[in-house]
Amino acid sequence: MSLLHLIPCPIAENTLHTIPPYLHEIISRIKIWCVEDLKSARRYLKSVDKQINIDELTFYVINEHQQEALTALLQHIKNKEEIGLLSDAGCPAVADPGSALVAMAQQYDCRVVPHVGPNSLLLALMGSGFNGQHFKFNGYLPVKNPELGKAIKVLEQEVKLTNCTQLFIEAPYRNRQLLESLCNSCHPETMLCIAYNLTAENEFIVTKPIKFWKNNVPDFNKQPAVFVMGS
Repeated sequence: MSLLHLIPCPIAENTLHTIPPYLHEIISRIKIWCVEDLKSARRYLKSVDKQINIDELTFYVINEHQQEALTALLQHIKNKEEIGLLSDAGCPAVADPGSALVAMAQQYDCRVVPHVGPNSLLLALMGSGFNGQHFKFNGYLPVKNPELGKAIKVLEQEVKLTNCTQLFIEAPYRNRQLLESLCNSCHPETMLCIAYNLTAENEFIVTKPIKFWKNNVPDFNKQPAVFVMGS
C-alpha cells in the first residue's frame, strides 16, 4: 500500500523544536515530495537532516496550476510509493494547499497519515479564551468595503446569536487595514483576539474589546496573524 505523509512545518523561524522528533526519521527516508514552495521545502528538509541529498529527491509543486503534478503523483500512488506533503508553514491541507492530493490518495486507497505539528489556527483558538466547542474558520474576508464591512457584521452577529467563535486571516501586509475595518464596523464591546508570531519567543496572543484595539494597534504589519472574534 502507498503512503501519503502529511508533514507539519514550523510556523516561526528557528522553531524546529516544535516538530516532533519521531518525524525526523520519516522525513529523512521520503524521496517523493509534494510541496507548496520548492525553495522553502528544500531549506526545511535540510534543517531536519543535513545528510539528505536534495538532488536525489523528486519534488512536485502544488498550487493553482496543480493538475500536471497530481497526474504524476497518481502514478507514484499506483506504484505503492511513499510520498510526503509539505506546506510552507504549519499543517498541510489546513488553510494551505494539499487537499486535492489528499482526496486523490483517499480515492485510490492510499494510506493517509496526518502527523502532529504546530497549527496557527488551533493555537490562536486555544489562547483566545473563546468557545472552543463551537468555532468556524472563515479564511480570508473580502478585501474592500462595503463587502468587508458586511462580512464583519455577519461574523459579529453569529458570535452574539450562537456563541460560535469566528477565526479569519489576512495577507500580512493588510493586517492594519483589516483591524481598522474591524474597529469601524464592530460594537466597542465586541471581543477580538489577535495572535501572531505564534511559537516564537516574541509570541503575541491578546484578547481585548474592540474599543481597546482602536488605540492600541499592535506592531504586526507583514506578520502572519490570526484574528479571532468571540465572547
